[in-house]
Amino acid sequence: MAITGLGYMAIGSDKAADWAAFATSLIGMQRVDRGAGVQAFRMDDRSQRLIVSDQIAGNVIGWEVEDGAALDALGARLDAAGARVEHGAGRLAEERQVAGLIRFLDPQGTQLEAFHGAVRADAAFRPGRPISGFRTGALGMGHAVLHVADAEALVPFYRDVLGFGVTDFARTPYPLYFFHVNGRHHSFAMVGSGQSGLHHFMVELGSLDDVGQGHDIARTEAGRLAYGLGRHTNDHMTSFYAHTPSGFFVEMGWGARTIDPATWQPEEMHNGPSLWGHERFHMPETQRDRMRAMALRAAAEGIRAPDPNPGPYSGCAWADALPRA
Repeated sequence: MAITGLGYMAIGSDKAADWAAFATSLIGMQRVDRGAGVQAFRMDDRSQRLIVSDQIAGNVIGWEVEDGAALDALGARLDAAGARVEHGAGRLAEERQVAGLIRFLDPQGTQLEAFHGAVRADAAFRPGRPISGFRTGALGMGHAVLHVADAEALVPFYRDVLGFGVTDFARTPYPLYFFHVNGRHHSFAMVGSGQSGLHHFMVELGSLDDVGQGHDIARTEAGRLAYGLGRHTNDHMTSFYAHTPSGFFVEMGWGARTIDPATWQPEEMHNGPSLWGHERFHMPETQRDRMRAMALRAAAEGIRAPDPNPGPYSGCAWADALPRA
């Protein structure tokens, strides 16, 4: 598989101050000033993971590959599939803080980039608010999810051309496809909403308390919270979603499972996107009712994510800690 992870997100916006406050005070990223209308944000030992610039048109998803040879091979595969590939160098590579990259569009017109040789920072990561950190490394930055007009039509591009593996999918309440490129349950997904554009990107934090405290921060800002705290059915992540200054969402989560891409078999989901919670505050009441009904059905059927520490439990922490024969 040529693509190894979600490397970065590049967001076109002239709301520099709003993004700086959102990315640092809520998400917990570290701001790095690049000047000339470009600001960047760190999450780990990389020099940047999020770029916000008034010089970018729209939003860009940056996919990482292992090296220059892998990037050339991906470019050739895209060429053979009829995609127009531009080779980025010089100033663009410097802005993205990478050794080399290519630019291309998916069949819907989503701006994508692939790169190798991300620059490492020369100083330790310092979060914008007190958090334990982000789960990145071999799993990449997190995941990105798109609104699409026709999910079925886009599957061959992401699966057959880019080499993504299908993790799972659903047909109700709308077409959903989730894809993996490493051990993260999904690094990419698309929602067949009939629209187009970025739905959200996700960052996974190091502790549940990081997420809960972020949820409290989001609740203090009028209109900031888009989805309340909840747990997803497929990747088992506990998370909430916040409105960004650009209109799409950021999901902040913890506790997602990892998979083995070599043995994973795609599954169809029938129980809705959330086991509980994730109240959709941004939706009309009729749509919220439908999502609530799916979660209540999961509760009535006793659907649970696998427990990493299976019982039985007595209710006494001391007794439960004792070895069992």
